[in-house]
Amino acid sequence: MSGVFAPLTAQGLSLHAVLDLASLPADVQASLALTPQERASYRQLILIGHQGRGFWTALQARGWHGSDPVDTFVGECVRAWMNGPLAGHAWVQVFPGPRTVGLQRLGELAGWHHPSPFWVGVDAEWGSWFAYRAVVLADTVLPLTPRRALPSPCLDCSGQPCVAACPAQALSPIGARGAQGVDTRPPAAAGLRACVEYRLQPGSACQDRCLARTACPVGAVHRYDDPQLAYHYLQSLPAIRAWKANVP
Repeated sequence: MSGVFAPLTAQGLSLHAVLDLASLPADVQASLALTPQERASYRQLILIGHQGRGFWTALQARGWHGSDPVDTFVGECVRAWMNGPLAGHAWVQVFPGPRTVGLQRLGELAGWHHPSPFWVGVDAEWGSWFAYRAVVLADTVLPLTPRRALPSPCLDCSGQPCVAACPAQALSPIGARGAQGVDTRPPAAAGLRACVEYRLQPGSACQDRCLARTACPVGAVHRYDDPQLAYHYLQSLPAIRAWKANVP
């Protein structure tokens, strides 16, 4: 199946998981809000992502276009792929798009995502240096992808240095049962607020990166370079300001 995905991999979109649409858990089905026509038309959900710096390198080579250069480039890659090796199949891209798609939940199903104290999914090989870039529904009959079976790297991490590296003291260690650190659910909402308020301080060292995330030793060889880190973290600041303005 790697040959089918080769055009995506060549653009740095190196992570792929093919899931049976009808067999997805009820909560995932609900989040997709499929129409009756979509349920009848599509067989598979294809999750596309990247790990490491290859995607960023390909984006720089492509050049920056549109109001959101990352999503624009991803859309170009997906269209070229579906019109290339998968030409003739019916498909729709639901992320990026207008729907709310539970990407971390899909990452759990694919075996890519384990909770971390700094609220970003981690993998035992890539660390936190991966991202979800597209979700496609298609009438394809590609082989289903076995779930990635690596355990959470946080459970065996000595000292969990990410927790100590957080200047806002917003994080809690991952416990023996995988309890997540920063969370929007009580009582950890205080940790989320502390994180946000620290990031929004003038001159904050966390404006263009998460110091806890960069302190994580897992998958360090795949770590994003500084321009890639700064782009994504600075892009998130307007949404964080809007969230803070609407939270009592």
